[in-house]
Amino acid sequence: MTIYPDTNQKLTLNYWLRICRYWYNRQLGDRFDWWEMNRTAINACPLIASISAPRQKPNYYSQKQQLPVIKKDLVKVFYSGELLDFKQVDSTILQDVSKRVDKAFERFMVGDSKGGRSGKPRFKTEADYRTMTFSTANSDWIKLVRKNWFYIRLPKLGIMKVRMHRPIPDGFIVKQISVTRKADGWFVQIMLEDSSVPQLIPDKVTPN
Repeated sequence: MTIYPDTNQKLTLNYWLRICRYWYNRQLGDRFDWWEMNRTAINACPLIASISAPRQKPNYYSQKQQLPVIKKDLVKVFYSGELLDFKQVDSTILQDVSKRVDKAFERFMVGDSKGGRSGKPRFKTEADYRTMTFSTANSDWIKLVRKNWFYIRLPKLGIMKVRMHRPIPDGFIVKQISVTRKADGWFVQIMLEDSSVPQLIPDKVTPN
């Protein structure tokens, strides 16, 4: 679905993307620092080793808990000198960034349920990081106007007009909203849930 923010909203969205990209790379760098300090090759032994106690492995919760401290003051980017204000970004978006880092690093370290591991996660450039997710969205954020148009209210951004590419089915509940910047404009993806569909609970398998 195409979303139409005004000029000020576009500036805010771009600024949010910049902060999210910095936050993603900062957390990923912290993960790599821990990994380099605590790993040892199977066929080699390091000649120099630290005598300090090993760091606890960073995870989603420990990195997310840094946000209240970071929001107390402006954050200076070392290589560019930029000052970033984390308080301006909706908190659920920043928490979702931490979740994305955690998933990417765990796929690299542990792998999926079948044991398949992905490659080493990369630091994000401006072209790579283009999506922000409001993970606590609900149906009250959307106000239908006409058949193919509706208004959406996003936290700290206000109301924006959206053109639907397909109608929202009746009875579905909004669970999550993502906003993406592309070359030809801004787009929104809405995750829906149908509460009438029963959840499938797998049967317990009793060993013989």
